[in-house]
Amino acid sequence: MTGNRQSDDRLDRRTAHLCIDMQRMFKDDTEWRTPWMDRVLPVVERIARHRPEATVFTRFVPPHAPEEAEGAWRSYFGRWHQFTLNEIDPELIELVAPLRDLVPPAVVFDKPVYSPFFDGRLARFLKERGIETLVITGAETDVCVLAAVFGAMDQGFRVILAKDAICSGADETHDALMKVYADRFGQQVELSGSDAILERWTG
Repeated sequence: MTGNRQSDDRLDRRTAHLCIDMQRMFKDDTEWRTPWMDRVLPVVERIARHRPEATVFTRFVPPHAPEEAEGAWRSYFGRWHQFTLNEIDPELIELVAPLRDLVPPAVVFDKPVYSPFFDGRLARFLKERGIETLVITGAETDVCVLAAVFGAMDQGFRVILAKDAICSGADETHDALMKVYADRFGQQVELSGSDAILERWTG
């Protein structure tokens, strides 16, 4: 399956904005800092403010200690123990300030793993509200955003990836994934700039 679907249809109340892990621990001066976040944050905020009541923010929330994690996550958080809840400044788990101010009406879903669809709660929440299309923004392109895109596709949602509202710490893998989305998932993932998304997203 190749070719990116180009669409000019309007987005409506069946659309939601899924914003992935725009948290202080990825923006502030930590070992997990994502430098691109400073650049894309104004774009993400613009999309979120356009429809705050239709926005879902996710937060990656580590365990209190490595031994609370399952399987390979134990060694992962053994390496990154400074990000476990027993050690990290709790403010670093929070959304960055401009987005935090939008809750409510926006809502927040916490997750202990990369994908926000891991336990079924998010999919049920969206489908109960008649959501069919997800505009996805956030961090990082090649980690949690990737997991969110694949989870959304698996759940049958149409995905619109805001090209100028996602960020990564690595140019090479970001660019590679954008090519994969365009070349292999064109029927399920639409790549679009934020201006075009907002122009199409009406009532």
